[in-house]
Amino acid sequence: MSVSPLLPPVVEAVRFEHHRLALGIGETRPRLSWRVRTDSPGWQQTSYEVELVGPDDSAPARVAVATDESVLVPWPFSALSSRERVGVRVRVTGSDGLASDWSPVAYAEAGLLRPEDWSAQFLSADWDEDAQQDQPATELRREFTVRPGFSSARLYATALGVYEASLNGAVVGDQVLTPGWTPYDKRLRYQTYDVTDLIREGDNTLGAILGDGWYRGRIGFDGKTRAIYGDRLAWLAQLEIRYPDGSVETIATDADGRWSAATGPIRRSSIYDGETHDARLAPTEWHAVRVESRDLATLVAPTGPAVRRIEEVAPVAIQTSPSGKPLLDFGQNLVGRIRLTVSGDAGQEITLRHAEVLEDGELAVGPLRTAEATDRYILRGGGPETWEPRFTFHGFRYAEVTGWPGELRADDLRAVVIHSDLERTGFFECSDPLVNRLHENVVWGMRGNFLDVPTDCPQRDERLGWTGDIQVFSPTASFLYDSAGFLGSWLADLASEQGPDGTVPFVVPKCVPGADLPTAAWGDAATVVPWVLYQRFGDAGLLAAQFDSMRAWVDRESVAAGPSRLWDTGFQFGDWLDPTAPAERPELAKTPAEIVATAYFARSAEIVASVATVLGREQDAAIYAELAAEVRAAFQAEYVTGAGRLMADAPTAYALALQFALLTDATQRARAGDRLAELVRAGGYKVATGFVGTPLICDALTETGHLDAAYRLLLQTECPSWLYPVTQGATTIWERWDS
Repeated sequence: MSVSPLLPPVVEAVRFEHHRLALGIGETRPRLSWRVRTDSPGWQQTSYEVELVGPDDSAPARVAVATDESVLVPWPFSALSSRERVGVRVRVTGSDGLASDWSPVAYAEAGLLRPEDWSAQFLSADWDEDAQQDQPATELRREFTVRPGFSSARLYATALGVYEASLNGAVVGDQVLTPGWTPYDKRLRYQTYDVTDLIREGDNTLGAILGDGWYRGRIGFDGKTRAIYGDRLAWLAQLEIRYPDGSVETIATDADGRWSAATGPIRRSSIYDGETHDARLAPTEWHAVRVESRDLATLVAPTGPAVRRIEEVAPVAIQTSPSGKPLLDFGQNLVGRIRLTVSGDAGQEITLRHAEVLEDGELAVGPLRTAEATDRYILRGGGPETWEPRFTFHGFRYAEVTGWPGELRADDLRAVVIHSDLERTGFFECSDPLVNRLHENVVWGMRGNFLDVPTDCPQRDERLGWTGDIQVFSPTASFLYDSAGFLGSWLADLASEQGPDGTVPFVVPKCVPGADLPTAAWGDAATVVPWVLYQRFGDAGLLAAQFDSMRAWVDRESVAAGPSRLWDTGFQFGDWLDPTAPAERPELAKTPAEIVATAYFARSAEIVASVATVLGREQDAAIYAELAAEVRAAFQAEYVTGAGRLMADAPTAYALALQFALLTDATQRARAGDRLAELVRAGGYKVATGFVGTPLICDALTETGHLDAAYRLLLQTECPSWLYPVTQGATTIWERWDS
């Protein structure tokens, strides 16, 4: 019997930092990662080589390192400068002595890394607008001439508002809702586009459309606040056209008198309320522009993926409501907008209203509160017209359509799903179709709420980056998708919004007055999320970047708790949405808020000690390990009986004590696990936990020997339970157990 020789390993998927497309990156020394494919059992990498492929015929630089590391290894060459493009390839040697071939070359290109690299200025229309009312979108343009023989072109751009850039009438890039949502006065992302194929020799036109977005639009918890970041939309753009001889032509937004502004067909663009587009209107009267003063030092390159159109969903049914209105059912609750193709008379107005559910056969808009979630299209006339809103998104399964000329056909409409373009990494399937559907609901729920920032909901007049939500969900998010770049960017926002005393706002970006009280579980996103990302992706660099933020939050917890080490004062969300709490007071859970707060204080202190150890900060590690021990001892003395019972005899209290290592020994843990299982059985295997306890309870049961109770809790179909919404036809996760 012959034995086939082993094939050499194959290096693939070489990546810079967390970028899937490394164009316009902000890292000067980007770390490298790669995967190795091999059929050799037990194979292990023993060394690697990285070769820097230069832009000319010079000999490539090469570095060899003896290590088994292949994730986020240090950049071995000189730091990148602005605009510099580099290529690298990797080969590895394994424990079997076989060396791989060189990987394909992977390329990275730096963006504009210093404020002085920008010659552009922010431009806005030179007219006055009432920012407290809906306004038409602003259009900017400039004509220019390109001499023959150019080799490449890059557009660097961002906006105060949201923008869509165009060159010679073609949309630039495939991103939507750029530049996204950040604390604009502290961190404003810019985008880099390769526009070589859109430039032509001779006459060209560069333009952009600006919408309100998060910057000037209606935003906040009650949806009543507008223009919290500013009242003037503006665009910053720098087009650089490069020639083989090294010369560069630059077309920038500036005050040279060649830029002009107008309004066009978009008459309203609101995140909450929707978009109105009058196709009969085109920019005709172009006006002067003005320069807006802005600190360019706040500009940063993206570290995570952009928002894109991810897929299209066709209607599964068209039905008629009791009031006689056509209703589209897309069969799946999703986030995005509707693209339509229609023919009709000029001036015919089509209205699309969106909602997640029906009530008595009608579109149920009550859960949207004040969000109109309504798009309107006014036909140009004269033939088929295709339209999709640019600067809004909705959470919906159903859409009510009025004003449609002729027969409404499913083929004429598509739901366009949009969210941050994350790479799927985790999958799950089992023999129970209800559990499989639950898993799909989690995936769809994450997709809809990972739209540039991790939000609480995608449909009503809120859609905010609640810190508590992502704190409890980050382990799941980091299993399902490569969320390292996405959440790393959000954590930088969190650190920038943190108060001088270390307080973390309820929401990031901070856009809600009074949202800066120190609150356990919500503020602990500052420590938990970076630690989760390190555990999932091995990114010690992220820990280093966030360490000051993490430590500041624990210091704030320490001040709130005082010498007793018990955090038992001040407002707390607690075990939010415990199903036993009063509907109008969801913070009044069975587990007292002070138990939740003190448990999280201990957990975060322990995390900071662990992070300090990873980073080699031995003094900090000792300080915070001692603090964590003091908080655990205080928790024990105040909340745990000698028999291992908790003073608050509730499932969340036991889950916290078990999962956060707050019990002294194996006997206490066993007794606490037994009591938790008793409570679950006594409750009929129905969920009796809120935000804090729900992610922990199955692990707490399983790790203390109560696997059967965990399964029965998971597989329960009566309300409140995980599977009850599935039996009711839910296709995403409900906010409340009885929604």
